[in-house]
Amino acid sequence: MKDFSYYKPSTVSEAVALLAGNGDSRPLSGGMTLLPTMKMRLASPTAIVDLAALPGLTAITVSGGNVTVGAMTTHAEVAASAEIKAAIPALATLAGSIGDPQVRHRGTIGGSMANADPSADYPAAAVGLGATIVTDRREIAADSFFTAMFQTALEPDEIILAVRLPIPDAAGYAKFRSQASRFALVGAFVARFGGTVRVAITGAGPVVFRSRDIEDALAANFSPGALARISIAPSGLNSDIHADSEYRAHLVVVMARRAVVHALGCEPS
Repeated sequence: MKDFSYYKPSTVSEAVALLAGNGDSRPLSGGMTLLPTMKMRLASPTAIVDLAALPGLTAITVSGGNVTVGAMTTHAEVAASAEIKAAIPALATLAGSIGDPQVRHRGTIGGSMANADPSADYPAAAVGLGATIVTDRREIAADSFFTAMFQTALEPDEIILAVRLPIPDAAGYAKFRSQASRFALVGAFVARFGGTVRVAITGAGPVVFRSRDIEDALAANFSPGALARISIAPSGLNSDIHADSEYRAHLVVVMARRAVVHALGCEPS
């Protein structure tokens, strides 16, 4: 690990100024990705801006048909939240499936969103629910937020403050995980809002994406059987030592079907 400057600002404006004024600087939230990549010298920022002391970024609120989760809220806090379990139980289930206890108690929802790992779980929830990412200067629709592998619409000095997630009529998440990393080889988040269905797929491609064919089938019949005739083309999907593109294409439908089963058992009372 190379030398770097370390800052721990106490206000959002101070954090933004530090990020803007320190060359190749990086914000630090949970550090579950940044610190390992620095240790392996895959990343060598000149400055680290620790966001841990910023006030008001760990609140979870339910209001106006939305759940708003502060960016520094850990996966463990999301998984344990009574408010989230009541409003979007699938989100609590998703958070509880991330990594191991150590990762869940350090990693944050904002850090996961900003990192945009192609196999991360939260991007599927954000896109599947049609979430809004609230930053220090604007609001970004999840559909426009994840732009490419490990890339987002964020500016270099822009900080995520919260994620606002609409409360669906029903939602479910299922993933086929790597036994080593617990990342999703393929994960599917399904959400129903009245007659509209959103389906977001993670792990299968270089960036989280929606499956319109699955959405249309479930909008007509929200049941696992509606996907019996659906198939996904493997073109453009990830292929690596863990799973080739054809297998991932198969898993997309399997995980979507399991997510529907989960959703039908997780409707808010």
